[in-house]
Amino acid sequence: MNFPLFAGIAASVLHVVSGPDHLAAVTPLAIETKRKVWKIGLSWGAGHLTGMLLIGLLLLLFKEFIPFEQISEHSEQLVGLVLVFVGLWALSNIFLGSKSHKHPHIHGGNEPYIHIHEHKHEENVLEHSHTHRKIIKQNLWSSFGIGVLHGLAGISHFLLLLPVLGFENSQDSIQYVLGFGLGTVLAMTFYTFLLGQMVSYSKKKKNPSLFRAIRLLGGLFAIVIGIYWVFLNF
Repeated sequence: MNFPLFAGIAASVLHVVSGPDHLAAVTPLAIETKRKVWKIGLSWGAGHLTGMLLIGLLLLLFKEFIPFEQISEHSEQLVGLVLVFVGLWALSNIFLGSKSHKHPHIHGGNEPYIHIHEHKHEENVLEHSHTHRKIIKQNLWSSFGIGVLHGLAGISHFLLLLPVLGFENSQDSIQYVLGFGLGTVLAMTFYTFLLGQMVSYSKKKKNPSLFRAIRLLGGLFAIVIGIYWVFLNF
């Protein structure tokens, strides 16, 4: 039995799902992406693991020279501000785009993108504009960047990797780190997959009000958690 591997997976899954700031960060991005939603969670998980490994490496190398505690406090506030921004972005997509009728079409190729055919009604004149937005690619990078910021933000993240020091050999330590990374990615990928299923359900039911409510709740969730996170770390 690979106990270190499963211990790492369990620790990372609990860490991800117990952090409302983690879930709030990807919820609006996942809902607005609508397609291949699970990739948003995958990108966040990869970014979060990258940030944690970076802060762990910096702690080991420069612990005596860098004021990590002060930096951590400000970075947590930055996370809160980013969540508020993401939430406001989601709400702006709902309300500022409500006067247009958009018909998305997925185009394949090496760099898939969404082709949106947009109809705007202004003074009884129907205007047609075609825009090509690489929404999926943009949201993937945004999710990865927010994940890195989350990983860098908390010094407590490093404590989750401390069990590697207690294992008898390097093989067990490596398994724990691999398990932690795998659990981080899987937990957020599964969460965004569930969000994608909710969006698909609302579309199959052809219920615009339900889909709008899901988008609205996602944006508000990010804003509320973001404001809470800012004041929590004052």
